[in-house]
Amino acid sequence: MSAHVIADDAEALAVAASLAAEFRPGASARDAARRLPRAELDRMSASGLLAVTVPADHGGADVGAWTLAEIFRLLATADASLAQIPQSHFAYVNVIRRQGTSEQREFFFAELLAGRRFGNAQSEAGTRHVQDIRTRLEPRPDGSYVLTGVKHYSTGALFADWIPVLARTGDDRLHVAYVPSGAPGLTVVDDWDGLGQRTTASGTVRLDGVPVPADRVLPHHLTFEGPQLHGALAQLLHAAIDTGIAAGALAEAAEFVRTKSRPWFESGVETAAEDPLLIQRFGELALCTKAAEALLREAARSVDAARADLSDDTAAEASVAVAVAKVQAARAAVEVSSALFEVSGTRSAADSLNLHRHWRDARTHTLHDPARWKIQHIGRFVLNGTRPPRHGLL
Repeated sequence: MSAHVIADDAEALAVAASLAAEFRPGASARDAARRLPRAELDRMSASGLLAVTVPADHGGADVGAWTLAEIFRLLATADASLAQIPQSHFAYVNVIRRQGTSEQREFFFAELLAGRRFGNAQSEAGTRHVQDIRTRLEPRPDGSYVLTGVKHYSTGALFADWIPVLARTGDDRLHVAYVPSGAPGLTVVDDWDGLGQRTTASGTVRLDGVPVPADRVLPHHLTFEGPQLHGALAQLLHAAIDTGIAAGALAEAAEFVRTKSRPWFESGVETAAEDPLLIQRFGELALCTKAAEALLREAARSVDAARADLSDDTAAEASVAVAVAKVQAARAAVEVSSALFEVSGTRSAADSLNLHRHWRDARTHTLHDPARWKIQHIGRFVLNGTRPPRHGLL
């Protein structure tokens, strides 16, 4: 596989905008038929977009958090499933940046620049909570490991060249094992049946005695032993996806009202777009969406500032800023995608139009982690100066 190497932030944004325009026309049909976007992901890989966080000293563009968030927002305005698939990819690139040895960094960054994709195998079903990881990484006499476990919601794994697996060793410490897609004992099952984000293939990964060389395992537990941005960056991308869903739904609603809706007879106007009550509602929805976009930019700037001067205080400020953005983005995604029908009228509910994909995507993606706990951490920080906890979901 070969891929273009993006030079800088400006080129990364231009490539993302171009791909979003390319992916948008087919998004509804892909969703309706649940046609998995293999060709589109190959285009994304070949464009170089998946390697934009590779450090400059390894030949990458090393783009900032604002650029990365905007890439995800742009993609999500076109197709929320396509935007979601590489979210974990970038989270696990970040693990290599922070915890990889020089040899691991050299190997994996070369893989990324060649267009290789990371999936994920992190969440498990039937455990006490999301942090209760029971997949085991058992050592062998030769220094290598064996992986055993079952993972769910494994977005991107079906399309991946490498599948990062969250697992615990005998001392209960958390590690990431990077497993090639063809490894013996590894099975990826396409059994995702979510009502939204239908083409993410967020199914099951089974690990039945998968052999893993020692140099493919990274000590992820060390990430959370000091100030870190792993959680903030991962959540920033989720916020960008929700913000993009809101913007995409708003744009489609406006186009529908301009071209297909009839005015309500009591309005006294010739077109629906002239209806003062619809104009008012679109203004409200625009405010909601623009607020999400502004908070996303502010959060990204906070992450970039903390990256330049990482401390307990700057990491906490970044995590709280991202939490604020994520709460507003989730609200905007659900409200705007639901209001699409309110402003567009009865015709918009036709299943054949598939306008409900925006709401289905928003409702599904915003379930990833509860906004109510983010509000708790925001309140504690603002009122009492309590720093948020160090984990990958904040």
